[in-house]
Amino acid sequence: MRADRVFAYGAAAGLLGDLLLGDPRRGHPVAAFGRAAGAVERVLWRDDRARGAVHTAVCAGGAVALGAVAARVVRTSPAASVALTGAATWAVVGGTSLAQEARTIGRALEAGDVEGARARLPHLCGRDPQALDADGIARAVVESVAENTSDAVVGALVWGAVGGVPGLLGFRAVNTLDAMVGHRSPKYRRYGWASARLDDVAGWPGARLTAVLAAVAGGDPRGAVRAWRADAAQHPSPNAGPVEASFAGALGVRLGGTLSYGGRVEHRPVLNGAGRAVAVRDIERAVRLSKRVGWLALGVCAAARRIPKGRTS
Repeated sequence: MRADRVFAYGAAAGLLGDLLLGDPRRGHPVAAFGRAAGAVERVLWRDDRARGAVHTAVCAGGAVALGAVAARVVRTSPAASVALTGAATWAVVGGTSLAQEARTIGRALEAGDVEGARARLPHLCGRDPQALDADGIARAVVESVAENTSDAVVGALVWGAVGGVPGLLGFRAVNTLDAMVGHRSPKYRRYGWASARLDDVAGWPGARLTAVLAAVAGGDPRGAVRAWRADAAQHPSPNAGPVEASFAGALGVRLGGTLSYGGRVEHRPVLNGAGRAVAVRDIERAVRLSKRVGWLALGVCAAARRIPKGRTS
């Protein structure tokens, strides 16, 4: 079986597995990787960029190597190759868990349970929930759905199309390392530098594809493109900017503005200033847009995987 078909069938099976099964409550492969990366950090940590770069190379390189070895072991069996690609895709994408967490918070807000929504928000993003009212929580959820559509679904599919199973595992490893050590805290400002920069590079193509597909699949394609062009570059993240701006324009809402992380207040630019304020009902709209973007990304990535291979076997 051709490699492009292995990826297409395996990635589709993995997305279906995520849709039907979601993430396991215990024993998730990404959590196992996180524990291993934490053990490496305990050995290597110093307030030093070079040490952080070694940490990134060991952890991300190990994930890629594991994927390459597994793919090589099953390469003579098309069925096993599809199964491995499906299992890897299921392990690295998180669209269903993203939707479940967003909807749980949305239901709490609809019921007027702001405290319950605050308690649940840390499962979805790193905002300080006590600093947010109901509208602020809804905005945080929509922004997190947008950003994680790229990080948890589309980016993984892009790198799966590029590099097969090693690409899938490598992208998730890099994204996980950024979440663990890539933030600008005193402890990780130097040590996490390499992980943060590598995540920016790895996330670049997926973020742009996510922004394009949000414009295509949303309710206002022109508004999405206009917001992307006008506002994305003002965002402090080179990848979250296009994604959140495109989602904001597609949904017709304003995102960005003042927020708080770990007691640190940030004043971010407003994305799609012509839109209205986020309402609780926009959480469901964002989740549905995220799902459409994910399935469209599968089609685009499967088609792109086919192009360079031509009709070779």
